[in-house]
Amino acid sequence: MSVPASPYVTVLPRAHPFLSYQGTPTPAYELDSDGIPVITTSGLTKVYRSRGREVTALDGVDLHVREGEVYGVIGQSGAGKSSLIRCVNLLERPTAGTVTVAGQDLTALAGRGPRAGKELREARSRIGMVFQHFNLLSSRTVQDNVELPLEILGKSGKERSRKALELLDLVGLADKAKAYPAQLSGGQKQRVGIARALAGDPKVLLSDEATSALDPETTRSILQLLRDLNRQLGLTVLLITHEMDVVKSICDSAALMENGRIVESGTVSELLATPGSELATALFPVGGEATGADRTVVDVTFHGEAATQPVISQLSRTYNIDISILGAAIDTVGGLQVGRMRIELPGRYEDNVVPVGFLREQGLQIDVVGEDLLVKEGAK
Repeated sequence: MSVPASPYVTVLPRAHPFLSYQGTPTPAYELDSDGIPVITTSGLTKVYRSRGREVTALDGVDLHVREGEVYGVIGQSGAGKSSLIRCVNLLERPTAGTVTVAGQDLTALAGRGPRAGKELREARSRIGMVFQHFNLLSSRTVQDNVELPLEILGKSGKERSRKALELLDLVGLADKAKAYPAQLSGGQKQRVGIARALAGDPKVLLSDEATSALDPETTRSILQLLRDLNRQLGLTVLLITHEMDVVKSICDSAALMENGRIVESGTVSELLATPGSELATALFPVGGEATGADRTVVDVTFHGEAATQPVISQLSRTYNIDISILGAAIDTVGGLQVGRMRIELPGRYEDNVVPVGFLREQGLQIDVVGEDLLVKEGAK
């Protein structure tokens, strides 16, 4: 099953390319229903060959990331996530398929040789990348690490220094410019990595498990920083992760990868409204089995204001039925409260068509569990 992501967002003009990091996100873009995604992969395939063996890491991946959104790719180890993100900026050459970033076909720039040509290097300079293990040079100061991409681009010493200090201020490390990586915490090292990734004024930021080596509190601060940069600078962020909390915290859209393929994708709100969605179930797991053959188990998904309404108690009073709550989960996704609840109603499904219809009329998504096919009675 694949739910297509909504196409495109328009980035609004901003007064200055670098905004001071305030800690509170300021929206800098609005959704647009028309246009072309800023990152597109089509039929992307990567096969590794070693000692006569072939391992297919990516198997015909089609990905569409809108401009200005945070897009999360989630999956278990070995699903192909890292190969995907490294193929997006052609650190890994795809075996087949195409990669287009900001309207430019990067695979067409790759050429046949093992080294990247001038055009591909220039295209890469507009794509920032944040690594899991920071990849900082221990012999360089924090400022010198941030300046490194600018050195490669041939910028003057004065320009490098000015830009690096602006970026360090942006990520909240203005006072660490002369420190060395060994003197920093893990979260501070990752902030340096983010500042370095922004040195080339990228329109796209790739994040390769950027928070997996950090403790929970530091993870939250780094995710908030990424979201703030996304909103303040209009950055498009493509991140890979194996943590569902990352998707819940900052992602506008998400894709689930298994065995080198994307098996599910869409905006987070679309996925939560999709019956049988694996991602929705993983984001908000609820458990519980029917206590008898003559019972109906229903998963109810609440969105926005409905998440705070006493719908279940209204149902019980209106139809004078006893309702058992088998499990529940509620959280904030994209600034909106979302909840899921698994309830049990007395009687078989055909006896509960009217109560289920009542829930549907409240604008809730209803999935009836235990039928031969998952029955969706969601809002239409």
